[in-house]
Amino acid sequence: MNNQVRKLTFTALMAAMITIFTAYVCHIPVGQGYLHFGDSLIYIAACLLPWPYAMAAAAIGGGLADLLTAPLWAPATIIIKALISIPFTNKSGKIVTVRNVVSTIIAFVISASGYAIAEALLVNGDLSTLPAVIPESVPGSCIQSGGSAIIFVILGLVLDKVGFKKRFFTLEADK
Repeated sequence: MNNQVRKLTFTALMAAMITIFTAYVCHIPVGQGYLHFGDSLIYIAACLLPWPYAMAAAAIGGGLADLLTAPLWAPATIIIKALISIPFTNKSGKIVTVRNVVSTIIAFVISASGYAIAEALLVNGDLSTLPAVIPESVPGSCIQSGGSAIIFVILGLVLDKVGFKKRFFTLEADK
């Protein structure tokens, strides 16, 4: 199969899985948002695909999940989910690398701050309410991001153990 077709196909597959995992698998409403583990699949996509493809899978998957469950948040989610894929690398032969594990922390910071800003604007209509929003929104973000990081590491180790990346993805520089 052509490398470009493989990347596009896997991007679409990951977007669909991110949507389902975000909207329906372990979907627990909390405050203005909900806890989910869809971010773990965003992290996996970002470790397997070049940035533009990973960003597309994250934005489309997260955006569709919000359109299905919490439409008000979809515009913010599209931006935030695309951004959380950036710290990860697909240049290694493995999914679980030191860089990718550390990237889960960076993704948490991007996600938590992005959703705090979005909540201040969308719910309160005023960015000056951000200091009041942070203590309310960050604990849920910690749980979601922490859970997603754990699932990412477990799933990544399993995929590394079976050689998933080496079997289905080339390590050549993406054009």
